[in-house]
Amino acid sequence: MNIAIKTSNLTKVFNGNTAVDNLNLEIRKGELFGLVGPDGAGKTTIMRLLTAIMQPTSGEAWVAGHSVLTEGEKIKEKIGYMSQRFGLYEDLTVMENIIFYADLYEVPQKERPERIEKLLGFSNLTPFKKRLAGKLSGGMKQKLGLACALIHTPEVLFLDEPTNGVDPVSRRDFWRILYDLLKEGVTIFVSTAYLDEAERCTEIGLIHKGKIIMEDNPSEIKRSLGIPMIEMWSEDSRTAAEIVRTIDGVKSVGIYGDKLHVALINKEIMDIIIETLQNAGIETKGYRVILPSIEDIFISMVEKQ
Repeated sequence: MNIAIKTSNLTKVFNGNTAVDNLNLEIRKGELFGLVGPDGAGKTTIMRLLTAIMQPTSGEAWVAGHSVLTEGEKIKEKIGYMSQRFGLYEDLTVMENIIFYADLYEVPQKERPERIEKLLGFSNLTPFKKRLAGKLSGGMKQKLGLACALIHTPEVLFLDEPTNGVDPVSRRDFWRILYDLLKEGVTIFVSTAYLDEAERCTEIGLIHKGKIIMEDNPSEIKRSLGIPMIEMWSEDSRTAAEIVRTIDGVKSVGIYGDKLHVALINKEIMDIIIETLQNAGIETKGYRVILPSIEDIFISMVEKQ
């Protein structure tokens, strides 16, 4: 069987509020799947359901061939899970934290030296193995958390917003490590609110209010808009965006600093946009046709809903 994670109408309701709404996913082994959406979209709840930490209200899911309803303990043996607040012990050193998790997962003593050496190596933590975890930078703490989650060589790795609040260089290093893990055949399920990170995944699901609104590989999703996307420059991008949104034929507008990304029914509407902005006293410095980003698609899908 080539499926690492499968869900069937997976649903979770809290006090009458639906956090996860009839989720149907099928993730192949060796995939890097990104669950992408804003805070409160249901990403963490889905992660907890799939790791058998939380029981669903209805529906079913299977991870590494085991049911989340009836085989939770077997799932926990096959997975690594790094939550948003991973349980590192700040008064223990890097090495002591890794050994603690090796004990927790009952990793055989004879296998430990080679595994620990490898994990310290690819996470660049070897020079810091005697440093207290509490004295590490945010990026290094995340890499230590990842090393601890990998000590028992899991088949499936769950990472809940692992780069949240991490500096850009550490984010890049973290993703490099994930690609190395992919080469070793680990299936990775990562949630993120950073839409640019979605482009790094082999498959993504865009989630909004507990529902997957689109699922495919990043390049197909970017081609899926099916209507022109224009990037335009304006000194007052916020006011310009408010005006452009009111024009017939404009599907969505995203603001990126002094730039607007505008999805149109057809390019001819651009003349109307320029004229409307000029009449409002807002000058546009120029525009060009672009391929929409994942963020553009997400904004367009949400506005459509």
